[in-house]
Amino acid sequence: MSRAFVKEGDGALDPLPDLPVSPHPNHVTPAGLAALQQRLRDTQSRLAALKARPDRLDKLPEAAAERDIRYLEARLRSAILIDPAAFPATEVAFGLIVTVADEDGTEHRFQITGEDESDAATGRITPQSPLARALLGARIGDIVTWKKPAGVTSLEVLGIAHP
Repeated sequence: MSRAFVKEGDGALDPLPDLPVSPHPNHVTPAGLAALQQRLRDTQSRLAALKARPDRLDKLPEAAAERDIRYLEARLRSAILIDPAAFPATEVAFGLIVTVADEDGTEHRFQITGEDESDAATGRITPQSPLARALLGARIGDIVTWKKPAGVTSLEVLGIAHP
C-alpha cells in the first residue's frame, strides 16, 4: 500500500460529530430533568473509568462518551422545567396523565413528556407527536381525533391525573 494514503498522527481521534439537538423547545418534567442530570453523571463516570484504563488503545469509547456529555450538557442548558403539579387536572396539559378509550372501548394511558423522557412503549409521548397535539387542551368527556398513518382514530378522554 502506498504511504501517501496513510494518515499518521498522534493516535488521538478527531471528536465525533455532535448528536442532533431538536429544534423544539426543551420542555421537561421534574422527573425528566432529574433523569437528564443522572444520565450526565453516569456518562461522566463512564468517561472517567474509560480514561483510567491501563490499555487505552481504543479511544472510540472515550470519544463517544465525550460526545454524549456535550449532548446532555446542551439539553440541560436548554431545559425548560414545567411542573405538572401546577396544572389543574381538568384539561390535558404537559406532564399530566390522560386515560382515553379508543373506538373499541380499549383504554390507554398516555403522559405528555419532554423529548428526552418520551417512550412510546410506556405511553410517554412528546408534545410534538400527532397524538399529543390531538389531546392537549381536551377535557374529560371530549372526543378527540388522532390522525395517524394507518388512518383516523377517535379517542374519548376518560380521565386526567397528576403523575
